[in-house]
Amino acid sequence: MDQAILQVPNPMLIKITRNFFYPLVILFPVSLYMVFVYAPEEETMGIVQKIFYYHVSAGWVFLLAFGLVFLGSVAFLITQRQVWDTFAASSAELGVVFCSISLTTGPIWAKPVWGIWWTWDARLTSTLVEWLIYVAYLMLRANVPEPTKRANLSAVFGILGALDVPIVYFSIRWWRTQHPQPVMGGGGYLDPQMRLAFYVCLLTFTLLYFFMLGRRIELAQAQETLTSLKRRWARK
Repeated sequence: MDQAILQVPNPMLIKITRNFFYPLVILFPVSLYMVFVYAPEEETMGIVQKIFYYHVSAGWVFLLAFGLVFLGSVAFLITQRQVWDTFAASSAELGVVFCSISLTTGPIWAKPVWGIWWTWDARLTSTLVEWLIYVAYLMLRANVPEPTKRANLSAVFGILGALDVPIVYFSIRWWRTQHPQPVMGGGGYLDPQMRLAFYVCLLTFTLLYFFMLGRRIELAQAQETLTSLKRRWARK
């Protein structure tokens, strides 16, 4: 297992995501300008509608992150290469972060619009279930010390957890919910200026996810290398 631990993750992924720092330095202030200056204020909801740009972008990213957990977990079970376990675990951590953002911004937006902080509709409930699944995934990893057993159990858990991703995504199409129609591919209308601002935010959040994913993989690799070196010293 030590040899697998010392494998370096895909250097192309690390190199490309490291370069996302510079576009993000530009995109963050641009996205703020697009949301709060360029995009018009929604007539019915007013200024609170601005949360939409961040709420939906965070929602897209956590679905992407958990989808990549699924791919990394499958790849690990097939190859038994530690790099895929590291990839899946890193994506799961970031998925929980962005899912937490989505679950936090949603009620803040909902209270003045719906008059309630929370309702147990299909989208909200399935998203909360997804968050709980991957919090449990991280707890599992934290409480199984043996690397091979931890990686295999996490891979199975990650695959099963990802089955909720399409339920979250299609929930507002399959059931009647409090949520409006989806902006993309669902018949919902969005003012052209609002749509452009939304796409800028979506791009910003997506690049931020991949930038953080690359850094988290590097950190995990350094941690695993240090652990391996400590084991070698302990044998001497």
